[in-house]
Amino acid sequence: MRLNEETLKKTSLWEAAGFDLPQFDRDQVRKNTAKNPGWIHFGAGNIFRALIAHAQQTMLNKGADDKGIIVVGGEVIDKLYQPRDNLTALVTIKADGSINKTVIGSIVESLNMDDQQEEIWDRLKAIFTSESLQMVSFTITEKGYSLQDAKGEYLPSVANDFQKGPKSPESYLGKVAALLYQRYEKGQQPVSLVSMDNCSHNGTKLYHAISAFVAQWVKNGLVEAGFEEYISNPALVAFPWTMIDKITPRPDPKIKAMLKKDGFEDLEDIVTARNSFASSFVNAEEPEYLIIEDAFPNGRPKLEEAGVIFTQRETVDKVEKMKVCTCLNPLHTALAIFGCLLGHTRISEEMKDPELKRLVERIGYEEGLPVVVDPKIVNPKSFIDEVLQVRFPNPFMPDTPQRIATDTSQKLSIRFGETIKAYASRNDLDVTALQMIPLVLAGWCRYLMGVDDEGNAMELSPDPLLEEVTAHVASVQLGDKGDFHQQLQPILSNKAIFGVNLYEVGLGSKVEEYFAKLVAHRGAVRATLTKYVS
Repeated sequence: MRLNEETLKKTSLWEAAGFDLPQFDRDQVRKNTAKNPGWIHFGAGNIFRALIAHAQQTMLNKGADDKGIIVVGGEVIDKLYQPRDNLTALVTIKADGSINKTVIGSIVESLNMDDQQEEIWDRLKAIFTSESLQMVSFTITEKGYSLQDAKGEYLPSVANDFQKGPKSPESYLGKVAALLYQRYEKGQQPVSLVSMDNCSHNGTKLYHAISAFVAQWVKNGLVEAGFEEYISNPALVAFPWTMIDKITPRPDPKIKAMLKKDGFEDLEDIVTARNSFASSFVNAEEPEYLIIEDAFPNGRPKLEEAGVIFTQRETVDKVEKMKVCTCLNPLHTALAIFGCLLGHTRISEEMKDPELKRLVERIGYEEGLPVVVDPKIVNPKSFIDEVLQVRFPNPFMPDTPQRIATDTSQKLSIRFGETIKAYASRNDLDVTALQMIPLVLAGWCRYLMGVDDEGNAMELSPDPLLEEVTAHVASVQLGDKGDFHQQLQPILSNKAIFGVNLYEVGLGSKVEEYFAKLVAHRGAVRATLTKYVS
């Protein structure tokens, strides 16, 4: 069985192999969408296929909608989507080892944003000027909203777009802004631009990026001045906040073997120019969350029929803070740092390690929950329970500490700094009583040495500050004794990394003390965890 429209007609074959199939007339849905598009999505990666497209399929199966999603992406459109008639397979991996297999058919059209063909641009303009368009959503990663490089200078494509205007944009979001101008010219039609990327206040990030183009175009006389008012009026153009959560790692060989045994042949990996991996199937965990601010001036799909929660902006913010600052992300980063140092290659393996399991339990339940932001619609303790008892221990999820360790310097201020600040601001709590969080921060400094607990060279995951921070600990060797203040002070006092100066809040010396123990000898990481975590 290969994934395409022709083979999908052999329904008995797919059903015998255990696949759930679309329960709607895909041809009719495709026609409805072409005539009156309601939803276009930018970003054709795994999270889109596993959560967002699956949610739309659930609605179509229930009869709650009669249109599909149009997806816009890069090279994966030509290499992955179109050869398979925009079909994808979702493999949901449960913690008990069982799997659910689903053919996703809710994606009915795909367009390559990088393709310079005029007909593609014309199709995008036709979609954006359709009165029926309600939602333009995005999963382009947090980096996708950045218009500047590490030096704070505008990227060349962005700078060119600022000067040339919306007629022939080069940059990704410049193209989106240009398409939005088409909608403005058609009669200032309402629409929502919905970032579904895993970053805080994502709707505002998207608004700032789009408005940067608009402001420059208005300033340079390249668009009507009313365009700026249009995108700034939430009654016409809304930028709702969202919180999304579902782990969708790269294709797993074990899942491939299961699919092959069931007769599924379409298993070749597709490696993109950016060295990301994709396949005709997505393997993903079962738990998922998509919470959206209900701000849709032109109406919206009834995604609540698929388990999506619509609420107020303040509640979305609270759920995001709960997850990112307390209940998931800090625990993930702790496992990533110590998992790398101790030679683990899977998050699920780490949950069998008594010290690491106890470490994240203490960070979550003992140090995080006292200051957690409670959104009310999701219970924080229950969320941690699910993370530690179902999600992280799932042996069939091929997620690695090395992947989670990517860009750690950009994550620490939110994942731990917010908790530290909350403790420091409370009269009933003592920030210096924190033990596990300082241990993790010391563990990160130990990680930066690029040497594991056995003294072997260890490859560090990509990080924009890697060169800067590793230089401070380059002189430290395993077995060194004494005071490491000189080496650590430039790191621990950096508010850009931790959100606070750790010395000013009373934790700098504690981190230094932990670090000294972690570098004392080979095996010191394990010994220190054993001593302080239990």
